[in-house]
Formats: sequence, structure tokens, C-alpha cells
Amino acid sequence: MKDITDIAALMSDIGQRAKAASAELAFAPPEQKEQALNAAADAVWARRDEIIAANVKDLDYGRDKGLSPAMMDRLMLDEDRIQGICDGLRAVAGQADPVGEVLEEWDRPTGLNIKRVRTPLGVIGVIYESRPNVTADAGALCLKSGNAVILRGGSESFHSSGAIHACLVDGLKSAGLPEDAVQLVPTRDRAAVQELLTMVDTVDVIVPRGGKGLVGLVQREARVPVFAHLEGIVHIYLDKDADPQKAMDVVLNAKTRRTGICGAAECLLIHEDLIDGLGKDVLKMLSDAGVSVRADASLQVIDGTDAATDEDWGKEYLDMVIAAKSVGSVDDAIAHIRQFGSNHTDCIITENDEAADRFFQRLDSAILMRNASTQFADGGEFGMGAEIGIATGKMHARGPVGAAQLTSFKYLVEGNGTTRA
Repeated sequence: MKDITDIAALMSDIGQRAKAASAELAFAPPEQKEQALNAAADAVWARRDEIIAANVKDLDYGRDKGLSPAMMDRLMLDEDRIQGICDGLRAVAGQADPVGEVLEEWDRPTGLNIKRVRTPLGVIGVIYESRPNVTADAGALCLKSGNAVILRGGSESFHSSGAIHACLVDGLKSAGLPEDAVQLVPTRDRAAVQELLTMVDTVDVIVPRGGKGLVGLVQREARVPVFAHLEGIVHIYLDKDADPQKAMDVVLNAKTRRTGICGAAECLLIHEDLIDGLGKDVLKMLSDAGVSVRADASLQVIDGTDAATDEDWGKEYLDMVIAAKSVGSVDDAIAHIRQFGSNHTDCIITENDEAADRFFQRLDSAILMRNASTQFADGGEFGMGAEIGIATGKMHARGPVGAAQLTSFKYLVEGNGTTRA
């Protein structure tokens, strides 16, 4: 490895090795990639004590840094979460290989046969914050889709990510694939991020996964194309025709199951007809569960609420806090979400098909839900095995980004001595 103080040389070397590995991965047989991922899962489980010991160092670092409880929860690994990492690796391993899939095929009057097939993007740079499981998820999905990946984890998860990365390398070795296919930037130095964002000769796309500050930095400074993964300012709208039991179940789960994930509900919009009934019951339920409810004036008549300020609209709390506002109609809810949402995930709770259709048609969030917890905004829950993140932009990769979304396409054209007139 190059001198760690020479960040530019370090990153250049990583990029060149990733590019070389990507050329080999592009045609690696599906069975070889599957073997690598299953072997990596075996290694993660076999070395779980090492991973937990590394995670203890990261938790100490996080506490010293003053991370919030929600961020500490994101950072923490225990045996159950490590089992989840193993399950995710095996799930990705078992998926159909997207590389070479024929997306479309047609014949032309000239005699040409044309196929559009999936092909890897090449080298993907993934920049993420405190969640060490992203190391496994991103590494697995990039490998499955035939891409080399450069992982730059957050300073908080430095030791945990390193331990998990070592297991991915074990998997690559066992399958005879290039070890440089999955590389982890071996420094906390922020200069490494700056270098990665400008490596246009070796990196094909950057995927930032983290808070608004990280994503904003990447979007401002990257010269490499970016798949935007913005914050999850997730709304739930309780329509006047909401089923009370569904509303209670969905809202409680969406807010409290895990507050530190991007699919956690952050704002509750309540139809004004429900204020004295279901709306009151839902807010009391949240308050009783330990959620701080920051409500607009019309909802402050309900016990257990605090006054909302302008800063509470369009805020990602990632904590036991939720904003609440009354609205006069589904159109008012849509208008609020358009103004304050982040195009991540938004939900309507209603038994009225017309209201649901209007909500689905008029909002352009990457994920729209009806009568279901927004905590399902997750690639694993979508059947993708894992995800590299939730993309909120308008590029081809949108919503949960799994292996198939990490491919582009190329055209294969066959003739028979065919010439053009």
C-alpha cells in the first residue's frame, strides 16, 4: 500500500486496481460470484466475535464524538444484526445474475438482429456514514452486478467496516476472483473523499449514502456521475376514510420500529375531520410510546403535543420525534409533501380508492405506499436481498437500488454480411 500520508497516490492506486478488477468481473460466471458471496457470509459468521470486538471500538469512538442515540443504534452490531448481514449476503448470492440479461430483442427489415442486454457500470464508489452493514450490502450488490467497488465508510464505523471487508475479501479469494474487486479506503482522512469524487478516469458512478450534509457535499463537488440518495423526510397522511386499526398499527410501526433508518416516518398529516377522533387517538398513542409530537396549532389541543415551529416541516429527525399537522383534503396533503418532502417515501392510509389513486398519481416520490408501514422502504423487503440505498433522483436507479439497478445496457447487433444501402 502507498504511503498513507499521500492520499492522492493512495486513491489513484485504489482506482487503477479497481478498474483492472472490473474488467475481469464483467464476464465472471454467475456461479463464481455466487460462490464468493456465500463464502463471504460464512466468513462473517465465523468471525463474528472479531466483528463485534471491532464494533466495540467504534461505539466507544461514537460516544466520544457525541453521536445521538439514533446514530449509535445505526452503528451498533450484535449477533442478531450480524446474522442479518449473513442473510443479506446469501440472499444476494441466490438472486438471478443481472449481467447479460436480455432486456429487449427485435429484428429489423435489413436483416439485423438487435438485443439490448444488461452490462455492469464498471467501478462504483460508495461513500456512507455510520452503518457498517452497508459495507457488506454495497460490496455484495456491486459484485453480483459485475462491478468493482471502492467503499469509503464513515469514520465512526472504521473498525467494523474493516472487519466486514476482510470477510468479503476472503470470499473473493475462495472463488478465485480478484481481491481488488471490493476495496475499502484504509483511512479516515476526509481528503480521500475529495479524491474519490474527482476520479473520472477510474470511477464510473458515486453513490452517497448518508445525511443531507454528506449528499450535498457529494452533489456539489463530484465530477463523477452521482446516484442521489437524499434524506428520508417521510410523510404519512391519515385520510378521512382511514381504517382506525390500520392507522394505529401502521403509524406506530412506521415511527418507532427503528427511528434511525431512512424509512422512518417523520411527519404525520391528519385530515381535519379526524382531529377529535382517530387523530387524537393516534397522537396519544405516539406520546404514550415515548414519541415527542410537535404539532401545529389545530392539533395542540390534544394532550401530549408540543408546538411545532417552521423548522419542524421538512425535517429528518431520525429520533423519537414526529411533526404533526392537520390538512383539509388529500390535495392539501399532496401540496405539503411536494413542498417539504424529499421524494423518498410517502404513505396514505385510506380505504378510499379514489383518494389513494390521487395520492399515487400526483406525487413523484421514489416509493409511494398505501396502508403499509414506511419501514418497508428497504431493498430486502422489496425482494432485492439487500440495497445500496434508496435513490431519490430521476436517474435510472430510483427507489431501492439493488443489483439490477447497478447495471447499464449495451446493444448486441448481429447480421449476416449485412450492408447498408
